[in-house]
Amino acid sequence: MTLSWQTILAIGAGGFLGAIARAYTVHLTNKYIPLEFPMGVLLVNILGSFIIGILFAYFAHITVSDTLKVFLTTGFLGALTTYSAFAIESYLLFGTSTYLAITNVALNVFGTIIAAGSGYKIINFLFK
Repeated sequence: MTLSWQTILAIGAGGFLGAIARAYTVHLTNKYIPLEFPMGVLLVNILGSFIIGILFAYFAHITVSDTLKVFLTTGFLGALTTYSAFAIESYLLFGTSTYLAITNVALNVFGTIIAAGSGYKIINFLFK
């Protein structure tokens, strides 16, 4: 893949939409599940990981342009998932509750790996 103007625009457009989707999802999650725990960030990280697992497996079975791939993965999912937010929220939780901080780290790390693997396995199963 070359970093052409088309690729850069695809990443930027995907990032624009992913950032909006993240803000909206985090806002709604925190509004309707008001906890001291950052559920909104956890949700977008797990959801984004599940979707990237699905996409990577799907791309292995069908022909998709590199532009669409980077739009969806690097752009949209890169902006949807929120590692920097996860990092600062985990750090701040350590100041108030070590238990919540460790729970947040464990759920984000293991939850996203399990979600990515699950999405990947589901699509590979469907294409067999």
